Amino acid sequence: MAKKILVCGAGGFIGGHLVKKLKGEGAWVRGVDLKQPEFSPTVADEFVIGDLRDQSVVKNVLDQPFDEVYQLAADMGGAGYIFSGEHDADVMHNSASINLNVVSFGQKAGIKKIFYSSSACIYPEYNQLDPDNPKCSEESAYPAAPDSEYGWEKLFSERMYLSYYRNYGLDVRIARFHNIFGPEGTWRGGKEKAPAAMCRKVAEASEGGTIEIWGDGKQTRSFLYIDECLDGVRRLMDSDFTGPVNIGSDEMVTINGLAEMVMEIAGKKLSIKHIEGPLGVRGRNSDNKLIKEKLSWAPSQKLQIGLAETYRWIDKQNQQK
Repeated sequence: MAKKILVCGAGGFIGGHLVKKLKGEGAWVRGVDLKQPEFSPTVADEFVIGDLRDQSVVKNVLDQPFDEVYQLAADMGGAGYIFSGEHDADVMHNSASINLNVVSFGQKAGIKKIFYSSSACIYPEYNQLDPDNPKCSEESAYPAAPDSEYGWEKLFSERMYLSYYRNYGLDVRIARFHNIFGPEGTWRGGKEKAPAAMCRKVAEASEGGTIEIWGDGKQTRSFLYIDECLDGVRRLMDSDFTGPVNIGSDEMVTINGLAEMVMEIAGKKLSIKHIEGPLGVRGRNSDNKLIKEKLSWAPSQKLQIGLAETYRWIDKQNQQK
């Protein structure tokens, strides 16, 4: 019998790719989201257009004891959206409402196992002030001090899922994603993340032109290609480890370095202009000790490989717009 799986947030970047992977494994998949995937048709067996903040929608899509549920739906975006301060109330209310509904009705429906996508944004700002030596090991989440309301909501929801695990025996898996990127992700409009934004800026620039970067560009991050993210998620779901666990690359790069990498891929020589803008923490990198210990695996693909795939896709989109 094929596994019956529900993917919440199936119209988004990670959710859309996850549906494809699950179908490739032979599962029967129902997707639910406010919208269909933007860049390619869904391959889900059923796709429900619905608002997961609405309890009646959640009750209807959780109408059976699914073998697996993947809860990826959230109000989110890149630094320009999360750190502007203008969307804090919506980010917290929308995402918390979704998680409260999904975990409550999921438990009542008798679902077998649920995955929750948390974020590296839950880590304390005080451990990420040094761009060269950020501390993002799983146990370092407390004392809590995320630098955004997005991070606070993610941390709250982690605790809620773990409470359902303790009190109701709900089989939970939690991963903290670190900057997932790849083709078919948001690449313009204000919600795009750094790799997509950089690829777009370089794709749009003429040889010898200039691109803009927020801040001094010395802030550090790591970025994980979508295929490895999904590999980690599936390995976690098939394991007996609840988490939370980091799913991210430990190849740290400055934002200036990211820009140089994209320019090299594109074969363009461009100047960088540093401007004021929302930045987030000074440094962040995935600590992969725990995932290696629990899953005997960790992401290993070089950033440049996934970045080249992403640049080619965004360059093509840019030419077609």
